[in-house]
Amino acid sequence: MSERIHPELPPRLRAIAELLPDAMRGHAGLHEYDGTAADLSPEGVRAHLERLGGDPLEDPHDEAHLTAFENGLRYELGELQSHRDNPLVHIGGMDLSEYEREYAPAAERDAARITHLRLWPRLVDHAIASLDRVGAPTAKSLIGAARGLSGSLPDEMPEDVRRDALAAHARLVAHLEHAAEHGPEDVSLGGEALARLMGTPEAMEVDLTDLAARADAERDRLRALLAEATGRLAPGREPLEVARELTRDHPDTEGVLESARRWTELCLEFTAERGLAPYSDGECRVDVPPPAQRWATAMMAWSGPWERDTPSFYYVNPPDPEWSEQEADEWLEMFSHTTLPAVSVHEVAPGHYSHGRALRRLQSPVRRALPSMSFVEGWAHYVEEVCVEEGFGEYAAERLGDPDWTADHFEIGVWLEALIRVTRLAVAIGVHSGSMTVEEATARFVEDTPLQGPAALAEAQRATFDPTYGRYTWGKLEIMALRERARERWGSGFSLQRFHRELLALGAPPLGLIDAILDD
Repeated sequence: MSERIHPELPPRLRAIAELLPDAMRGHAGLHEYDGTAADLSPEGVRAHLERLGGDPLEDPHDEAHLTAFENGLRYELGELQSHRDNPLVHIGGMDLSEYEREYAPAAERDAARITHLRLWPRLVDHAIASLDRVGAPTAKSLIGAARGLSGSLPDEMPEDVRRDALAAHARLVAHLEHAAEHGPEDVSLGGEALARLMGTPEAMEVDLTDLAARADAERDRLRALLAEATGRLAPGREPLEVARELTRDHPDTEGVLESARRWTELCLEFTAERGLAPYSDGECRVDVPPPAQRWATAMMAWSGPWERDTPSFYYVNPPDPEWSEQEADEWLEMFSHTTLPAVSVHEVAPGHYSHGRALRRLQSPVRRALPSMSFVEGWAHYVEEVCVEEGFGEYAAERLGDPDWTADHFEIGVWLEALIRVTRLAVAIGVHSGSMTVEEATARFVEDTPLQGPAALAEAQRATFDPTYGRYTWGKLEIMALRERARERWGSGFSLQRFHRELLALGAPPLGLIDAILDD
């Protein structure tokens, strides 16, 4: 049997864990929640929300962190009732892919997966009871993710479990297909709702007008940086034209994983040598993702804070073997020799993998268990630019010894990834405040990023079901602004290593609480 960790969680944190058992398994490594799922029916959500709250914690920062998380859930599920219009809330509760990772013996994980599968008929009943206002654009965007749930079914299971699970799965897919055809076209939240959805769990007020202006300013800064870098490689040419040409130079299907392994090795070595993250231990493997997560390009599945120390996985998704040559080529552009280095820094070191290693050292259950996703993604995006500043491009070029790859390629990749993320922020604000249609959002991706055609449309459509997907840039901007305040406050005591150490000691805090590192 695997080592089971059943920590003494504060009652208020336990109430959140019972509402979000999938997050507790995946992010925190609390496998006492294996084989369980929350009741996300209308009555079940109300009951879960009523159990939130209680006596304050002794540590004031942890109390503020926990309160922000509770308030975010109350707003998202209580006032906005996102379980009624966002299928992702229910898809996450049915997802079996976490059992693929080797955190415990295979037999134990298989048993948990079967137990979880037995819940599918009831979970689909809950989903259909709740999902009564799904917009057509949202349903169209998420039918693929819903269908992909069946990809993690084990080969061997009791026949009645397979029959009942697949029948339930078919009912969920049919419900979303009906919504895709008959659901409302307008899925915008409204500006006030978006501001509260973003700000409440981050313990801060959000001014969308100000944030949109910051996004435009960041886009202009990134455009200038991209022009400088492409100008060194191809003087006089249009920057995005050069960038699109570079992204067409990529490994073939067989070479993607090997290329990702080489970049993983380089960014881990560089991070450790420069001390860019507090810890550089553990094992990070590169592999293809589980079937249910084949919709994503790349992701990190880390060894959770409450797990025994097992390998983390940097999942890289090659093209589907059934795709045409053109479709496969377009997919592989996301793993080009220009962009894959930046993706690897983001996912591995000093990005998500390094962050996960720091979380394992924390003693506070609140800081271990409750992540601000704006901080999580903001941190990983922020360190991409840190690696430009610290010379990772030159470091990698020297070790690769490839005359066709230079530090400029790394820098261009970072600016391209950043342009996509800042456009997400602008588009999310535009779509949900009503100032931008999905068609106009698509045009903005075409104008400001290397994305074209279906890829640009897919990014624009994501705003309909992931309204806070501007969190990458927003989190990065808040961390960069904090770094400048730390330089001023700490004076000669400032170092990048100290800043990163102090920041990750907070876990993955709400953005409104990150100034705590400046306190004496």
